[in-house]
Amino acid sequence: MNDAGSIKPIAGCTISANASLLERTTFRVPAHTATLIEVHDAGALPALADSGMLQPENALILGEGSNVLFTRDWPGVVLSLATRGIEIVEDRGDAALVRAAAGEHWNDFVHWSLDHGFVGLENLALIPGSVGATPIQNIGAYGTEVDEFVHAVAVWDRTTQQPQRLAREACGFAYRDSLFKHEPGRYLITAVEFLLPRQRELRLDYTGIREELAAMGVTQPDARTVAQAVTRVRTRKLPDPASTGNAGSFFKNPIVSSVQAQALKHDYPNMPAWLLPHDQTKLSAAWLIETCNFKGLREDYAGVSNQHALVLINYGQATGAQILALAQRIQRVVLERFGTHLEAEPLIIA
Repeated sequence: MNDAGSIKPIAGCTISANASLLERTTFRVPAHTATLIEVHDAGALPALADSGMLQPENALILGEGSNVLFTRDWPGVVLSLATRGIEIVEDRGDAALVRAAAGEHWNDFVHWSLDHGFVGLENLALIPGSVGATPIQNIGAYGTEVDEFVHAVAVWDRTTQQPQRLAREACGFAYRDSLFKHEPGRYLITAVEFLLPRQRELRLDYTGIREELAAMGVTQPDARTVAQAVTRVRTRKLPDPASTGNAGSFFKNPIVSSVQAQALKHDYPNMPAWLLPHDQTKLSAAWLIETCNFKGLREDYAGVSNQHALVLINYGQATGAQILALAQRIQRVVLERFGTHLEAEPLIIA
């Protein structure tokens, strides 16, 4: 791999050699990359592709680093989309087609949508990360998932080395899942198109929302006050990545057969569970972890938040390997006790 000094400058990009990634992930664990490329203009991607710098086998795409854990250095290229821009592409009266660049901060975009009279994204307020990362994980919170509003995703296909626009139906969205997770490295998301309504029934029945609105003295909530309530709940329950290294929820809520869930309910009557179609049941990963006495546990500089059992913490000097070891221990204990595997949400570079 060539170092940045031997690479011809490319307009619209900033290229650095032997770059630290410490401040580029919310876990803030030590790691370096041989080459860091910040893309400020998506129009630079063809030139980058011609240079050989976008090969999937050695180029890792990194947004705001809120869903990744490095346990080692990256020997190739880390590509960071720093593009900006939000525009209303088509106004349809009761809704509008809005295009946001991949590098836009997600929470800023949520509040942009509220400021412009759109509703729907309020339950997804304060989720860390960039707009371009949201379809990958199909982010969700408080009864809402982002795929409900995604109209299309603009990508650079690193296999064909061509731009492409994927309609929502082609993105393979499911619970915390998408096409982009099943074909890792192939698609570089450059922008997301959202179909945002101007009127929509508010979703208030997820645990804590109505209670928070009541505590705020709000009797007739709107989208903006719901976003405020969600922000207050998240701030209280989840540690702030700006001050405490973490990547939010580290594990997905496991989905098991209803037969297994009923057997567990027999032994643990207070276990939270949500019925799903096709004889499946979603369990609370936080409850499983807390029941195994991991909440608040600290081992050296790695630990589990005492605010929320799903959040693994870097208390200042933890390595990615130490955090991963703790995560694997949690997985083993939960599997032994409940017969249920916890799947990690972040991308783990191991």
